[in-house]
Amino acid sequence: MTRSTTIICVRHKNKVAIAGDGQVTVGQTIIKHSANKLRRLYEGRVLAGFAGATSDAFALFSRFEAKLEEHRGNLPRAAIELAKEWRLDKAFRRLEALLIVADKDHSLLISGTGDVIEPDDGLLAVGSGGPFALAAARALARHTDFSAAEIARTALGISAEICVYTNTQVVCEEL
Repeated sequence: MTRSTTIICVRHKNKVAIAGDGQVTVGQTIIKHSANKLRRLYEGRVLAGFAGATSDAFALFSRFEAKLEEHRGNLPRAAIELAKEWRLDKAFRRLEALLIVADKDHSLLISGTGDVIEPDDGLLAVGSGGPFALAAARALARHTDFSAAEIARTALGISAEICVYTNTQVVCEEL
C-alpha cells in the first residue's frame, strides 16, 4: 500500500477535479505539511496527481509529459504507453508511485504493474487515505449538490479525520 498521501479525482457535473493533501512522511514522522502533489501538464489541459515516493513521482511526471507530447495530448494513448514502459523498463519498473491523470474526457489510474484503469463512476483515489476519500466522494456525489472540486476537497477532509498519513492542507485543481 502506498502511504503518506491521499489523491482523489472527481468527475462530476461536466467538471473534473483532482485534489491531494500536503503531508509528507518518512516512516512515522511527518516532515512536511504543505507539499503539492499535483501538476498541470500539456498546456494546462491535463491534471496529474501522485502517491508514492517523491523522486519517483517527478520521474513519472516527466515521462508522462513526454508521452503526452508524443501522442499530441491523447490521454488514453499516453497513459497506455507510459504503463507499458513503466512495466517493461528494468530501472523504471522499480519506481514506487501511482498516478491519477485526467483531462476533459478521461480520468485514469496508472500503475507500474501495467494497469490503466478508468472508473465507471468518475471517481478515483490512491494513497493511504484513498479508500476513505473514495467512500466519502461517492456519498457526496450521490447525495449533495456539490461541485467536483467541493466533493474532492470535502472527501479529503473526511479522509484526514481518519487516516494518520493524510492532512487537511489540500491542493485542488479543476478543469
